[in-house]
Amino acid sequence: MMTIEKILNGIDVVSVSGNSTEIVSSVEFDSRKVTPGSLFVAVKGFNTDGHDYIASSIESGAVAVICEHIPDDITGDVCIIKTGDSEKSLGIAASNFFGNPSLSLKLVGVTGTNGKTTIATLLYNMFIKLGYKCGLFSTVCNYINGKELPATHTTPDPVQLNRLLAIMVEDGCDFAFMEVSSHSVDQQRIAGLGFAGGIFTNLTHDHLDYHKTFDNYLAAKKRFFDTLPSDAFALVNVDDRNGRIMLQNCKARQFTFSVRSMASYRCAIVEQDFNGMGLRIQGNEIWTRFIGDFNASNLLAVFGASVLLGAVDREVLTILSDLRSVAGRLEVVKADNGISGIVDYAHTPDALMNVIETLNKIREGGVQLITVVGAGGDRDKTKRPVMASISAEGSSKVILTSDNPRSEDPEMILNDMEAGISPELKVRTLRITDRREAIRTAVMLANRGDVILVAGKGHETYQEIKGVKYHFDDREELKKALLLKII
Repeated sequence: MMTIEKILNGIDVVSVSGNSTEIVSSVEFDSRKVTPGSLFVAVKGFNTDGHDYIASSIESGAVAVICEHIPDDITGDVCIIKTGDSEKSLGIAASNFFGNPSLSLKLVGVTGTNGKTTIATLLYNMFIKLGYKCGLFSTVCNYINGKELPATHTTPDPVQLNRLLAIMVEDGCDFAFMEVSSHSVDQQRIAGLGFAGGIFTNLTHDHLDYHKTFDNYLAAKKRFFDTLPSDAFALVNVDDRNGRIMLQNCKARQFTFSVRSMASYRCAIVEQDFNGMGLRIQGNEIWTRFIGDFNASNLLAVFGASVLLGAVDREVLTILSDLRSVAGRLEVVKADNGISGIVDYAHTPDALMNVIETLNKIREGGVQLITVVGAGGDRDKTKRPVMASISAEGSSKVILTSDNPRSEDPEMILNDMEAGISPELKVRTLRITDRREAIRTAVMLANRGDVILVAGKGHETYQEIKGVKYHFDDREELKKALLLKII
């Protein structure tokens, strides 16, 4: 419960009409959730405009409305607040309503195209092992001190986000780690939050269906760093040329990490096989359960951020050597028949190339890499032929299959993918729309010692077709197929 006046603190208010001393019982941006005493924020969404539902929210009992333009037909005793930016106002209002919980713990945001889930999750696991109470917001799942809460978006909406942060504070959390998506920055979902640090992983081809251009995508990521306060830290990957761009005009304390050049935090791969890799971090050698250059970079980011948050480097290195891979990220599915199964969430060209290059570095001569890959429907179509091309060029055999077709025809998606494969590489390419059958076929084609990569869905346990989510888990399907394989 809080007065309208207090909720408006920090919001760019153009005008206020009505009684602003009323008590607010909840902050809502979905008119269907409005109850007597609610403050309704009219946000212009991707498909609908909240301004069209102001009247119905008042009918449902809203005592206050924040909006960018005031409708002519407003009736009833309600406080109307006009602002120039409803999206930003929603974030600030939600933060104020829940007592600005992000200021009562150390909140660290991780942004970039790839690596967000791995870094955020490993930081959460790191600080749990260091003895702290922590919260996590990730694509896979949200956690509060080990309690699992399902995740529907990479970054929750402002109301849900601040509600969860408030629960974390109430549960005594010292830290919270959050994946910060470009959508959440663009839609001001993180407005009103106080970050103790920000981490940049990399920036590659993704989400152009939403952002339209790469420059817009880059600008969204950079806005996160532009808003970091001076007492926060900004830790960026300078192996990506966009890393230093994130630091331009950034007021936070600036640090860099790299596996290739001079930086605040440095790392080198000493050796690796399918069981893990040896790393040299800041001159100290450790063995980890991870593989791949990109995971070396991810672990280095975890090390740097942990030290910047006050952890002792020796303790951090010890725990790093004990941490395990995040679900669906280069997750090994073992079999007794000598075939190595790998499930990975790679659903962008860069992520897919990184995984394939990693597996090709480790596999020995004569060993096949069989890749099963698809592309999601209702998403950026331009990456489909690129992903197919990368798979065909880097694999011994490729099976193009369905991912989450959503509202699209799976055959049309596969047509888009197949267009990216050169004629000389089509001889090593199969097209099997049914994903279960595609995985079974990959296993059937494999011999002892071969590697099967199933890419695109990773941790997901469903396949979305025509608006319906059916149970489907790549790891389950791969395990079943491998158990039936007799060599």
